[in-house]
Amino acid sequence: MRILSYKKSGVDINKANRFVNKIKPLIKSTRRTGWVNNIGAFAGFFKPNLSSYKNPLIVASTDGVGTKLMVAKWAGKHDKIGIDLVAMCVNDLVACGAEPLFFLDYFGTGRLTPKVSYEVLKGIAEGCRIANCSLIGGETAELPGMYKKGDYDLAGFSVGIVDKKNIIDGSGIKKGDVILGLASSGLHSNGYSLVRKIFSRRELAGKLAKDVLKPTTVYVRPLLDAIKRFRIKGISHITGGGFYDNITRILPSSVRALISKKTWPVPPIFKAIQKRGNVAVDEMFRTFNMGIGMALILSARNASEVKKHLLKRHKLRSWIIGEVVSGRKGVEIV
Repeated sequence: MRILSYKKSGVDINKANRFVNKIKPLIKSTRRTGWVNNIGAFAGFFKPNLSSYKNPLIVASTDGVGTKLMVAKWAGKHDKIGIDLVAMCVNDLVACGAEPLFFLDYFGTGRLTPKVSYEVLKGIAEGCRIANCSLIGGETAELPGMYKKGDYDLAGFSVGIVDKKNIIDGSGIKKGDVILGLASSGLHSNGYSLVRKIFSRRELAGKLAKDVLKPTTVYVRPLLDAIKRFRIKGISHITGGGFYDNITRILPSSVRALISKKTWPVPPIFKAIQKRGNVAVDEMFRTFNMGIGMALILSARNASEVKKHLLKRHKLRSWIIGEVVSGRKGVEIV
């Protein structure tokens, strides 16, 4: 009679344990105030410093990277996709005014490939360091039969903190405020299903790989700095749904955002997508960030100063891309 084992069924626990030991230095590299050294425990621990908060609120976010993972696989480049994972979560936190504290990841694959897995985790650790966010735990799941050979999936989970009085929710936005758009690094992590319809696998893995695999910008440090110095009324993370869905989320019911699409330089990758795919302008602005990764809404008198500060202190370019006007809640692009 044939003797079976978990390893013969496709799951190698010893390989997984060796992988965990290998990534321990990466985890330690993300230490920040509050980090607790308990690598290998059943759960992650973090000790927040609440002394500077009168009414602290815990804020949580979870996200993934979508089919950008497929392009990374085709190109054989996995070392930066983890930055995308962290950025998609922590950028949502800071858009609410919250400081990210810690991060956890989920890595699922059909068969654990130590080299690829390590590259992915290296990117996650790098993203956490950029965001000053501790990687305190995660899950590596080997699931034979569920994923095709070489495929893997990622999910991220981040927790932050904000004083209740400092929540940024858009409630103070009014007519006359302006919209400051912060530069994106490119596609970030949205719209790849459309991108894969327009360009071939060979193009995406070859001449376009550098552009389409640029990691998502992590806006945490620049925005936390700006929030402390200036009054920011609303912050919109331009992800899935583009300008129309995401900016609308932070607007009060009595105003609308008027965006002028000629006020910033649209990166070439978006122009290439639009031209090759014959994509309508409205569809481009509903699907992609078009070079604007975050939209800040603030008083007109502060906009120029914030713009100068972000460039000088953080080398982050920005443009005044629109204004808030009276009307039905929504976004209009002209």
